[in-house]
Amino acid sequence: MVDRSGKETPDLSRWLKLQSDLRAAGHRRLVILEGDRDASVKWLCSLLPVLSITPGIWTGPVDDQPASSLTPVKPVEGRRWLGQELACVVWDGWQGNPPDSFAALSGTLSAGGLFFWLMPPLAQWGRFEDPDYGRTGLDGAVEHPFAARLASVAAADSDVIRVNPAVNPQPELPQPASPPEAFQVGATEDQSALVEVVVRTGLGRRRRPLVVTADRGRGKSAALGMAAVRLLQEGRQRVVVTAPEPAAVKTLFHHARMIAGQVSGPEMGTDDVVVGDQARLQYWAPDRLLAEKPEAEVVMVDEAAAMPAELLKRVLLGWPRVVFSTTVHGYEGSGRGFAIRFRSVLDTETPHWRAVSLKAPIRWSRSDPLEPLIRRMFLLDAEGPPAHEDGSRVVVESWNPATAGDQELREAFGLLVDAHYRTSPGDLRQWMDDPAAVSWCLTCDGVLSGVLWATMEGGLAPELAEQVMLGKRRMRGHLLPQSLATHSGFSEAASQCLLRVVRVAVSAGVRRRGLGQRLLAAALDYARSQGMDGVGTSFGGNSALVTFWQRCGLVPVRLGLKREASSGEYPLQMLSGVSGRGRALVHRLRSRLAEHWLTLVPLNWPDLAPGLTLQLTDSLPAESSLNDDDRRDLNSFAKGYRGFDLTLPVLRKLSMQAGVPDLVAASSQSSLWTRAVIQGWSWSRLQSAGECLGRESGESALRAVVGDILQNRPGL
Repeated sequence: MVDRSGKETPDLSRWLKLQSDLRAAGHRRLVILEGDRDASVKWLCSLLPVLSITPGIWTGPVDDQPASSLTPVKPVEGRRWLGQELACVVWDGWQGNPPDSFAALSGTLSAGGLFFWLMPPLAQWGRFEDPDYGRTGLDGAVEHPFAARLASVAAADSDVIRVNPAVNPQPELPQPASPPEAFQVGATEDQSALVEVVVRTGLGRRRRPLVVTADRGRGKSAALGMAAVRLLQEGRQRVVVTAPEPAAVKTLFHHARMIAGQVSGPEMGTDDVVVGDQARLQYWAPDRLLAEKPEAEVVMVDEAAAMPAELLKRVLLGWPRVVFSTTVHGYEGSGRGFAIRFRSVLDTETPHWRAVSLKAPIRWSRSDPLEPLIRRMFLLDAEGPPAHEDGSRVVVESWNPATAGDQELREAFGLLVDAHYRTSPGDLRQWMDDPAAVSWCLTCDGVLSGVLWATMEGGLAPELAEQVMLGKRRMRGHLLPQSLATHSGFSEAASQCLLRVVRVAVSAGVRRRGLGQRLLAAALDYARSQGMDGVGTSFGGNSALVTFWQRCGLVPVRLGLKREASSGEYPLQMLSGVSGRGRALVHRLRSRLAEHWLTLVPLNWPDLAPGLTLQLTDSLPAESSLNDDDRRDLNSFAKGYRGFDLTLPVLRKLSMQAGVPDLVAASSQSSLWTRAVIQGWSWSRLQSAGECLGRESGESALRAVVGDILQNRPGL
């Protein structure tokens, strides 16, 4: 076809037939528009009005929108559409390509859907300066191996439709094979079986949670909605659904209304679904759910992998019947990693939990080419190598994900996914493209068994470091040195050159053999050889991880004031000095933290887990030793002659003495001691939390602990 200016335009009839054929086959397609952006937008303006593109979205500037029916969204907002269904995505890669968002939107397309991607020619992707790089500090790199790999995967896939509107506006289009019967969206056997399992869980015995895992498009949200109404029809009075975003459960509520025989529309969103006179299905945001703790016989957690593990544990323990649902190869973080890491919580707290998975897709057919393409591009199905438990020949060597073969990269990234359940495609891009990144791999008898990813940070000029310390400047990247400088008040923390360990992962089959420490030793050796000042890390604090890092020679130097959104835990930073300057900085950071610790804990970390609180207290140097007056007061308290309130300052001082936190941790009253002495809980709160029967019994228990300490440590 030719427009009025004589330029060729898309052959509309062929594209209409393609979309019809795709719908009949249950397929979706990626269409890459290569070359001049303006030509691509004009080409789309000719094509989109005749196609079925509603609902659809556009990630470019509103003024350039190629069809008025598309909803404009920012490139980084793709994950907000999880759980919804789209007919078309028009992705303007010239505005940026955040991987998590891109991959998430691909999972929202239904059968017949087209994903248009505007980009430079594939051969230029490795050097294309993506506008999204600035957000994560990648804009300084000359080469972009992650983007080059995407181009390579796309070029090798014959199902990808490539169009250069300025050169070839009428490309050959594929002709999907006609199936014996046209594809139709409908319940699969998997989905029907899931409904029954969820209903049995919701009507069954308490403390037997269900974990549902499935890839995107398997109908798990719809199944939860249908099961929720069934539960209400069979006698349950309140079923509560929670998820990171209300939009994530729109599909769930839509199907719930359909089963309940109620009118459903987009404007109804997560409005209550009422069955009978009072039985209700309701959406509660996670924070509100845990703050107000409504009575509910059943709680359903959708998109669970996108929520902090600590929050999930509180839901698990807060209601009698809980269903967790998550995506296996998720764009918001790995559901497989979630299942692996949350399993220990389930095994400990609710050993009779069950797992069920959905395999068959609902919104597209098993032969759909888009899903496997997105998996290959973003390594969504990456898995570590098979367990290798008997390896005796261990080798640690430097390694570069940007130059690794695809299978090796898949296995290495799989190790990260299994070890860190929040690992996403964005992490893969950061690992491959960050010019400051350095990595090591560990093999056992030639089998990849561990990886460590670190990045070089700091080294800021003294004047700039001073501005960072004062909070007047904030640099992209440099997470560890900037955080330490800002919160400690030591500008030299930003001036020093630090190697921050971003991720470390060891295959499950060879853990607890010191292999993680071998990887850390390589990083420490590298830092010394490069004249750096220290090796550190930042993570959501928990006791097991603190123990691991301490074995590697790192010590706590800062605890964050706000819980991380990703882990639900307070960010903890640990550091090891490898130069004279670095060791001096570590000493100053630890001393300053110790000096402020007993004041900061009650104000900022009153709910920190008692075990972790004692562990961190034990890691800090004592600011002062006990004197004769302290020992007299402790003896008087232990024998019942002195009250708790008057002795509290000395009890806190005692808690900071070397070895005392270990003695407290070994006692049966460790939680009471931590809450009452270090974290400053009131007696009424201690009693409500079950730490003691009341003040008299609580004081008696603490007196016994002090007596044991004085007996075991007479030299204090």
